[in-house]
Order: sequence, then structure tokens, then C-alpha cells
Amino acid sequence: MEFQDDNKSHEAEKPEEVKIKEYDNRKKLGGMKTIPFILGEASNIVSNFDGTSSLTPLIGALIADSFAGRFWTIIVGSIIYELGLISITTTALLKSMHPPPCPSLVDCKEASGIQLSTLYLSLLLLAVGLGGTRPCVMNYAADQVDMSKLSVESRTWNFFNWYYFSLGFARLTAVTVVVYVQDNVSWGWGLGIPTITMAAAFIVFLSGSPLYKKVKPGGSPLVRVIQVIFAAIRKRKAVAPEDPSLLYQNQELDSAISVHGRFLHTPQFKWLDKAAVVKNGEAAYPSPPNLWKLATVHRVEELKSFLRLLPVWAAGILLVTANSHSNSFNTQQARTMDRHLSSSFQIPPASMSFFGIVTVIIGLALYERLFVPFARRFTRNSAGITYLQRMGIGLLFNILSTVVAALVEKKRRTVAENHNLVDNPKAIVPISVFWLVPQLSLHGMTEVFMVVGQLEFLYDQSPESMRSIALGLFWIANSAGNYLGTFMVSLIHQYTGHKNNWLPDRNLNKGKLDYYYWLVTGIHAVNFVYFVICAWCYSYKPLEEDSEATEDGADRNGKIELTTAEKV
Repeated sequence: MEFQDDNKSHEAEKPEEVKIKEYDNRKKLGGMKTIPFILGEASNIVSNFDGTSSLTPLIGALIADSFAGRFWTIIVGSIIYELGLISITTTALLKSMHPPPCPSLVDCKEASGIQLSTLYLSLLLLAVGLGGTRPCVMNYAADQVDMSKLSVESRTWNFFNWYYFSLGFARLTAVTVVVYVQDNVSWGWGLGIPTITMAAAFIVFLSGSPLYKKVKPGGSPLVRVIQVIFAAIRKRKAVAPEDPSLLYQNQELDSAISVHGRFLHTPQFKWLDKAAVVKNGEAAYPSPPNLWKLATVHRVEELKSFLRLLPVWAAGILLVTANSHSNSFNTQQARTMDRHLSSSFQIPPASMSFFGIVTVIIGLALYERLFVPFARRFTRNSAGITYLQRMGIGLLFNILSTVVAALVEKKRRTVAENHNLVDNPKAIVPISVFWLVPQLSLHGMTEVFMVVGQLEFLYDQSPESMRSIALGLFWIANSAGNYLGTFMVSLIHQYTGHKNNWLPDRNLNKGKLDYYYWLVTGIHAVNFVYFVICAWCYSYKPLEEDSEATEDGADRNGKIELTTAEKV
């Protein structure tokens, strides 16, 4: 945390006082202010890391769903990630592995080639490790409970709500304890805590291995998709029968990729049905067919199901695009505002995200225990509302959060103008930092509805053999959104000019950050309209579930439950 130094004496100092002052100065070295010199052109490196670490989950997902399985993908990914943490912690602890501190910020020594190479290697290990854990951990946790429709509807709790709820506590620790250690102890310990925690978590995870349910991978989903497309192209002149029951089906062949239910035929994307048209004895028993020439209905519907969710998934890209720089701007705003909780204690600007995270934690608990039972009375839906309705409400919260952000920034800048502080970039504007809490809390509610709803939607509506890939898509949306957000900010810098720049680098008081928030609000509004159209046209996947496969034991007569297509 930050403490205000009110000692402004300029009197001559005694030798003992000089020694004490030198010791105090040494204590002030390090911390967050040294990071630009440890990382070397930090902003570009961090941008590249964010982009790469959001792309690698798709690769990890393909590996997990194709042959490795989620358990071993998590194991290998965790080991690589831990190596990355050890490496980057070492760069902070060893003086030879980073440039010397530069408190003056003038003529600072740049990082050497070896130092930068070590840093890049550390970040690469972290990105690769995240590729193995991000798309698999939540799916693997879901594998341990019965996620069939009958079981989910009979439960009084939502797996995704409680998963994200527990994740919130980890985030809360990061923005409080870890930030405090970085600011007041050392950057080495600030990195060391996550390194030690990750190692301990890995040991705990590994110790439970004998108890886990390990779902076997069903082969490469990418190959199956290509096979369906290739077969449909080969039979592009074929005429699909009016009766879909005449299309090729083979439950034994699809058993490994339809453990929790088989897809039923849907009328969408009819040209893909040609891949399941039987010609010239292609399905002769007992030999399995050539899957490059003939696909089962289940495999065709796998592809259809994946194609149907893509337009809804795309709405998440613009959401991230518009919000990609919000945390940075919130931190910049907080630095210019009165952050005192007492005469000597100030809230670190980076810890302001605490309020958004607390909102997520409280909001998820209230959603689970109050909102769902209340909504269930009117909707007759066991989940209270559908995934798409939940996502839509989240998008509305997001629009409201940016509207509030624009109004608050206008208020902050007006106070700066009234106190003649516009030309002083280091001035503390006499307005409480708690003015930022409403927009942070509203953004937290966006996560409660939109982000958790999106995770639930991607998991449930994707084919079970592609669920890791579906979660990989979630991170791809983050990657694409962050890159587009950076591009948008670059355009704002370019077209608003040097004198009237909306987003000045050094003096926020001279900018027009509220204009940026209004622009973002417009983007969110357009994205909301797009989402509503996609949701209105969306049909939930039709799936038949064998009640014998469920764990609740309610019905053992082999009945089939049909999840019909419905619209939001």
C-alpha cells in the first residue's frame, strides 16, 4: 500500500540522518516502478504475451480432445507453466538477470540480450502452459459431476456459478495480497508467491489422481469436421432423402464421441446432410465405412452444432474489444484521484479492481440463491433463465457500466478544471476514488451474467467431444478482442491528433476519456443488437439422452429423453 510522506524539511542534515535517508532510499528501490526496466519495452512484450497466451488454449484443446485427454494435458501444461513462473521469478531475484533500478527514469540502462532472451523464454513457457490448463481445467472439473440434462435440472446448484465463484477468491487474493507484497516487500516475492502457490496446487491436484473420472478422448475433432465437409463436397450432386431416418447412422461407430447423448437430425445447413447419404453399398456391414466418403448423422450434427454457436460466440469478441483497455484507464483515473482511507494510508490504483471482483463473488451467490428461485416461478426453467437470456442481461449491464464510466470521467475532469489542475499531470484531483466503484461494480455484474453465461453456453451447446475446443474459443475471443481493442486505441490516437488527443499518454486531465467511453457505449449497443438477432435465430441442439446413462437412478427403463430445439 502507499503511504504519504509529509516530511518536506530542507534543513541541513547530520551524517547520521544522511545514512538513514540513504537506507530509506534503498528500501524505496524496486517495486512496481522498476518493472519497465526489468521487462524492457514492457507494453509491447505484455501485449504479445496476452495475445499468445489467449491463442495457445486452442492448440491445447485440440491436443486434449484428440488424443491426450484433459488430465494429461493439464499435467503437462501445469509443469510448463510452473517452469515459466520459476524462470520469471528468477529474473526478478537475481541482479544479473535484470537491468539495475532507475528511480530517476533518465538515461536508464536497457536490458541486455541475455536478459531479454530469458524474459521471452519465461513468457513463452507461461503462454504454452496456459494453453494446456485454460481450456481443460473447467471441463475436467465438469467431467467429475453428472452434467446430463436430467441431473443438471434436478440439482439446486449451478456448476458454472460455483466454479467462477471460487475463481473470484483467487483473483481477489491477487489484487490485494500479491499487489501489497509487490509494492511494499519486493517484486521477487510478488512473483514468488504465485510460483509457490502454483506448485502446491499442482501437488494437491496430482494427489487426487486415483479418484478422478478420466474421460477418454474420441479422436481428432478437426479430422472429423474435415471428413464431413469433404464427404459433403464429394456428394454435392446427391439428393438428400426427405426422411432423415434414411441418412446413415451408426451408434457403435459414434459411441466414443456420444457418451452423454446422440445428436438428432436438424434441418439447418442441409447441404451438410449429403455427407450422410448412403450410395453404392458404402455402409456395407460389418466393415466400417470410409469416413471420407460417408459420415454418420451424429458427426454431421456435431459440425452443425458447432457452426450454430459461432455467431453467438462472436458477440464476445466485441465485448472484449470495447473493454480491453478499461482496467488500464481505471488505474490511470485512480492515480489522479484522492485514494486516502486515512491521513497516511492510500488504496493502490491497481487494487481498485477489488470492487469489481467482490461484486462478482457476491453477485454469483445472490444469483444462485435468490435470482434463480425467483425467476423459476415465472419461467418454469430449472436454471431460472436460458443461457442466451443471461448473456443478454450481462450485455445490458455492460452498456450501463460504460455510460456511468463516461459520466464519472466527465465529473472528474470538471473538478480538475475547476481547481486549475488540467496542466499538472501529477496533481491529485480533489475527488474521491470511490466515484469509480459504481462502474467497477456494474462491470462485475457483467461477468456474473455475460461471462459465466457464455462459458455455460459454450460448454452445453458444443459437441461433447469438442468441449475443450469450445472453451478454447472463449480465449480466442479474448485474444481477438484485445488485438482489436489495441487497434481501436491506436486509431483514436491517430485521428484525434496530438493537441486534442482523447487518450494522452501523460496527462489524463487534458484528454477526453469520457468521449472514449461514449464510443465504447456505442459499440456495446451495436453488439447488443447483433447478439439479440443471433439469439432470436438460435436453435438449441437436439439431443437424445439414455436415462440409463444418468447417475440419479430415477429411471432405469431405457427411456429416451429428447431435448428439443427451442428459441430464446
